[in-house]
Order: sequence, then C-alpha cells, then structure tokens
Amino acid sequence: MAAKLLSRYPWASFPFIVGAPMRVMSGPALAVAVSRAGGLGFIGPGVKTQDVAGDLEEATKLISKARISSSLSKAFHSTDSLLPVGIGFQVWADDVDVAVASVEKFKPCAAWLYAPRKGPEELEDWSRRIRRAFPETQIWIQIGTLGEAKQFLKSREEDRPDVVVVQGAESGGHGRAKDGMGLMSLFPEIADVLASSQIPLLAAGGIADGRGVAAALCLGTSGVVMGTRFLAANEARINRGYQNEILRASNGAASTTRTLLYNHLRGTFGWPTEYSPRTIINKSYVEQQAGVPFEELKVRHDEALKMGDSGWGPEGRLATYAGASVGLINEVRDAGDIVRAVREDALERIQSLSAYAKGTDPTA
Repeated sequence: MAAKLLSRYPWASFPFIVGAPMRVMSGPALAVAVSRAGGLGFIGPGVKTQDVAGDLEEATKLISKARISSSLSKAFHSTDSLLPVGIGFQVWADDVDVAVASVEKFKPCAAWLYAPRKGPEELEDWSRRIRRAFPETQIWIQIGTLGEAKQFLKSREEDRPDVVVVQGAESGGHGRAKDGMGLMSLFPEIADVLASSQIPLLAAGGIADGRGVAAALCLGTSGVVMGTRFLAANEARINRGYQNEILRASNGAASTTRTLLYNHLRGTFGWPTEYSPRTIINKSYVEQQAGVPFEELKVRHDEALKMGDSGWGPEGRLATYAGASVGLINEVRDAGDIVRAVREDALERIQSLSAYAKGTDPTA
C-alpha cells in the first residue's frame, strides 16, 4: 500500500513524511520545503477561505523557482501539470465554492478535508465537487474514531477518499473532544476495518522523530503526518514567542490539555462539538481552573496580545496549540533538514529491527 501511495507522488521518498495543514502556520514556504525534501507539504486553512488562493499562488511561484534548480529530482520536474503541495480545508468553516475554485485554478496534488458539521454527507459533497473541478487532486480525509472509518464503507466507492489520515489523541490542534484514542490502539483497529477498501492510511498524532515513524510503520501505516514538529521549522509562519514555547515545553501529558478556552479568548466560536484543541497550558488556563471569570480572562488575554513574544510562555496568556510530542522537540531547523533527519533515523531503526529479526545484534 505504501508503494501504491508513493507512486501518486513521484518526488516522495520512503518513508512517506507529510507536513500537516496547520491553520495559518503551515504556509507556502513550509509546504514547498517539505515536498522538496521528498515528503508532501500541505498548506493550512487561512483565516478566510479566500486566503487560500494567495497561498497557492505563492507556492506556485516557489515551485517554479525550485524547478529551475538542478538539485531537484527528475520526479519533481515531472509534475508540471500538478502542484506538488496539498491544501487543507476545515469543512465546517470554509466556503466550498471558493475552495473548489482555488483547486481548479492552482491544481494542488491533494486536498485535505476535516471536521464537517453535517457528517459524512458533507465530506462526500466536497469530494465530488473537488473531483469535478480537477480529478487529479487526491482527496484526503482526516478521522479520529472507528465510527468515522466505518462510514466510508457505507459510501459508494467513487465517493470514498483516496487517503485516510488516522489522527490519535496525542495530536495538537483540534482533535476529538471526548472520544479520542491513542494512535497505538486506534490505528490497528481502523486498519482492520478498512482493510478491504484498499484505501491507504496515514498515521498522525504524537509523531515527531524517527522512532515515532518506525513505530507507525510497524502498525502498518503507508506514511506519517507531523504537525507540531514543523512548528519548530524556520519556514513555519509562527511568532517567535510561540515557537520558543514549543522548544521549552516538555512532559506533554502534564503540560498540554484539550480546552476550548483559547478558542473563545481569540474570538473563535462555532467548531462542531466533536472537536477540541490541544494547547500548552499557561496562566489563562490555570486562572480559569481557579475560578477567574471568562470576562476577566478575556481582558487579561487581550492585554497580553500587546506584549509581543512575551505573551507566550508559562506566565503568558496566548493560545499555544501543540501536540503531546512537544517534549521531543528541542531545536529549530529548516523543514527539509527535519524531513531528511527523521527519514534517516527511521530507516536506521527499521534496519536494526530487521537485524534483530535475523538474530544479529546491530549494536555489537
């Protein structure tokens, strides 16, 4: 299945590493850098769906410049009719007409759909409309429960996604609010249910290094998605104070939590009730738990917005969405270097497992 998936993205290398479509922070520079390194980078949703066109236009320019470079593989040059980056949409909030027009114009290789308000029927409608606009754009759908996986088997085969991203509860951003499960148990159960569908599955949630990639491959994934790790990439569209928190935080089980508080402090309402974001804990959350009224928390939060980078941190108050893998991230690097280092580490660990299976101690 992994080979089948890689054949759709001829510039990509094994193991297949994907940059998640983090809202705003996964911009064109990050997406292109991940794809150039042999992965697949996604541009995240914008503040408005209309922002997607500008990001895809910038990605097109970056790709055009990259294709001039002799350092790129022939496979990357062979995708001239297809933009070798993906685009993500939050179905509940994004405008499907604007989204489809952007896909038709810029021809991204994949469209990642997530969080419908009206259930699987809404995902099917988006999928049909994108496929009509540009059939070569692969449809990726993110899920986090076994129930969502079973819904695919009820759909007509032509309405099913090309790729399913299985997101474990360790993930950052908006995951399942109450019925999430860790990737180690969730992924194999979903893989068993969807085995007959022949849909490639990708693993997401808590993966930040080669160890996580190797473990996910042992679960049977066709590739892995990393989000939080790329928040510490030079190309990420992120404030320095936010990024410093990604480096500082550790012990994700204690330092992060799922809460809607930061959404509401930022004025974000309307997410479907099934979802809640994971964030690094700071004074806003601590004071909420101590009983400080929301109105007062909002005043203090808005004052912190004026403080620049110091608005983040343990004594800060601003939203710091991140996954439970924060304790594995301790340096900022170029996105391409992250992809290559994680890939090399994963391959070394897989080779070590193979040696053990043959009765050889690779450390001897």
